[in-house]
Amino acid sequence: MRRVVIVGYGMAGARLADELRRRDTGISITVVGAEPHAAYNRVLLSTVVAGTMTPESTRLHDEKWAAEHDIDLHLGCEVREVDRASRTVVLGSGESVPYDALVLATGSVPWVPPAEGLLEDGELAPGVVAFRTLDDCARIEAKAQKGMPVAVLGGGLLGIEAARGLAGRGCLVTVVHPVGHLMERQLDPGAGSVLARTLGKLGIEFRLNALAAKYLPGDGLVLDDGSHVPAELVVVSAGVRAETSLAVAAGLTVDRGIVVDDALRTNDPRIHAIGDCAQHPGTVSGLVQPAWDQAAVLADRLTGVNPAARYSGTSVVTRLKARDVDLAALGDVHTDVDCPDSEVLCFQEPSRGRYAKLVLRDDRVTGAIVLGAPDAAATITQLYDRGIPAPTDRLALLLGRALPAEAASPADLPSSAVICRCNTVSKGQIVSAWRAGAESLPQLAEATRATTGCGGCKDAVCGLLDWLGASQPASA
Repeated sequence: MRRVVIVGYGMAGARLADELRRRDTGISITVVGAEPHAAYNRVLLSTVVAGTMTPESTRLHDEKWAAEHDIDLHLGCEVREVDRASRTVVLGSGESVPYDALVLATGSVPWVPPAEGLLEDGELAPGVVAFRTLDDCARIEAKAQKGMPVAVLGGGLLGIEAARGLAGRGCLVTVVHPVGHLMERQLDPGAGSVLARTLGKLGIEFRLNALAAKYLPGDGLVLDDGSHVPAELVVVSAGVRAETSLAVAAGLTVDRGIVVDDALRTNDPRIHAIGDCAQHPGTVSGLVQPAWDQAAVLADRLTGVNPAARYSGTSVVTRLKARDVDLAALGDVHTDVDCPDSEVLCFQEPSRGRYAKLVLRDDRVTGAIVLGAPDAAATITQLYDRGIPAPTDRLALLLGRALPAEAASPADLPSSAVICRCNTVSKGQIVSAWRAGAESLPQLAEATRATTGCGGCKDAVCGLLDWLGASQPASA
């Protein structure tokens, strides 16, 4: 019996285990997770901080999952060593687990800015909490109180989500960010400015182009310009670094992450890496969709279902999971409006929290930022995902008033089309759940988790429900 060992029971490792078992019921699967919890959806952590979801509702697997799928699951377990010569993994307990194929899905760890006082003896100081895990959420919830001044270090995607969650709890939040605008990886300066204005109306303040220089416990932060940010709690969400220590100790090739080829192999062909810990030219770190795609490719290869499967990269659509803010960013967002090789349209209405930028080449969407215009975001995302020509009325598309003929009906969407990005739920999964009896929105949400994240997919799911109810298709 072929033995596959997965080190890491986060979103990538859990998804791979599911994909492997779906393809092959005969292989031996061992999963080793450092956290004591069953796998959970990290995308939804900001909703836990906000108090709109419980930790239990973020679970990807229940307590019966491992037994029902004949998987040897080790929770709260560290891996001490990978012995490549004997092809074994040595657990913290001393137990050795043999493997024929080893998959490292060790994820990433928070990066802590080098401000004086944030760390004590290598650990976060009292009053400082990272925002990365379910346990971090519990620590934040235990400390955060209404009216409490809180500083969030980092104005990237996760930092903004943490800040919005804390503001939703009634905290007085200040975001400290070293760049001149928010979410600089996904947004241009114009969109970042409109986003800051929108969040400002929700009670969040910003200190941009600023670095934390010193942490004063119970008092707050001293910034590099000498100014002070009051804070009884500091939440660190300033970026992540791939967790590569196990790979380094095993002698694998490591750069920013564990270097893998298109087959997701390391320099040891029996060892693979996926998710945040893996470094592939087509991967955008910190997002879940690449991990899903990698898990599907690797499952095809390890089970022999498709030995030719290769991972060539992921077209990523970023959605901000923050209540009362609808933001989508995709593709090449930093193309200037005067770029000679592209058609670039830009519309902004800061007073109403709206910003839209559309980048096209050869009539195809190659990039977009859509803030405060969910209808436009849905249509543009669909065009981008499917690579179909954009409507000739570009302005109507940008304002959410145009729907391409090719996507006018849910029937025209392929079964693989992703409807809910927070939980990676496809049209096919929704159709299957509907056929199994989930014929209302609450039932579909319970069966597939669609609409339980940021809620931005609710209209699309309702559209599918209406279509299914009217046509009762024989196939997706």
